[in-house]
Amino acid sequence: MNSPVSPSSVLSPLMDDQSETRFVVMLVYPGVMAMDVYGPLEAFAAANTSSGRMLYRMAIVSIDGAPVPTSLGVPIAPSMAVGDIKQPIDTLLVSGGRGQVEARSDQTLIGWLRAGSREARRTGSICTGAFLLAAAGLLDGRRATTHWAMAAELGQSYPRVTVDVDPIFVRDGNVYTSAGVTAGIDLALGLIEEDHGRTLALRVARALVLYLKRQGGQSQFSNHLQAQFAASPPVRSAQEWALNNLSVDLGVEALARQARMSERTFRRSFVEETGETPREFVERIRLESARDLLEEVQLSVQAVATRCGFATVDNLRRAFVRRLGITPQQYRQRFASQSVD
Repeated sequence: MNSPVSPSSVLSPLMDDQSETRFVVMLVYPGVMAMDVYGPLEAFAAANTSSGRMLYRMAIVSIDGAPVPTSLGVPIAPSMAVGDIKQPIDTLLVSGGRGQVEARSDQTLIGWLRAGSREARRTGSICTGAFLLAAAGLLDGRRATTHWAMAAELGQSYPRVTVDVDPIFVRDGNVYTSAGVTAGIDLALGLIEEDHGRTLALRVARALVLYLKRQGGQSQFSNHLQAQFAASPPVRSAQEWALNNLSVDLGVEALARQARMSERTFRRSFVEETGETPREFVERIRLESARDLLEEVQLSVQAVATRCGFATVDNLRRAFVRRLGITPQQYRQRFASQSVD
């Protein structure tokens, strides 16, 4: 029989001054992916080391405190059972893994997750842990992400969730969801930056040999998402050029010129290979860029519109309302990582 993995590296003793220590709880269940559990917790531990202070205390918990099998075949020995938690939870995280299918049918676990989330300052999931948040009703009416291969199932199983497949992680209010596996570490870095600023988060990222914010979304890894780009080099080169030149004229004539094709041939090839018109593609990539800027950068809405090629706030607003059902200002208020004056 395999020996349980010791939780000693993630259950940190409280510092004398507990007022600065945030309690991070990772909920596990049979069949979790080990990296989903330990990856994010290592980032919080690195924040303690990098700052020289006990900023985070971490605990791995299960419903009964008993060891749970993982994807590695090596059990994790939780720090405690959920009933043994005595101090307020700052951050409640739930890991993903193949065991989520059975776990989301466990009413005891789902009930505690729902109740624990009400008490925690914020709640989040790693990878397919999003299914447990959805089963608890915590994603109803919210935007969320999960592993790209499971995104369609999440949307079909929980139609009240707005699934956004591409982001590495998503924040909607005080609920966070992250994409596949290592994205849990990206989420932890984002939470550290939210709590203690960019300088510390960057220090942690460097210590872990990671990017603070990796470039691109899950489309880098998903064949389904990559299918939105054409297979033929001429059309694909025009798409890639457009991504790098959002603020210039991206009409069919300009794109066809980049592809070295006639407008008629380019338009026909584009639709055949991507399933959308060149105009729809351009609006989509401009909108995605605008969303990123509204979430992460303190630019005025007009500056965002200009940088992304919408020219005016009215054009940007119309695109947002048509595609997302909200205005850019409403989007920023809901999703911005920092308040903007």
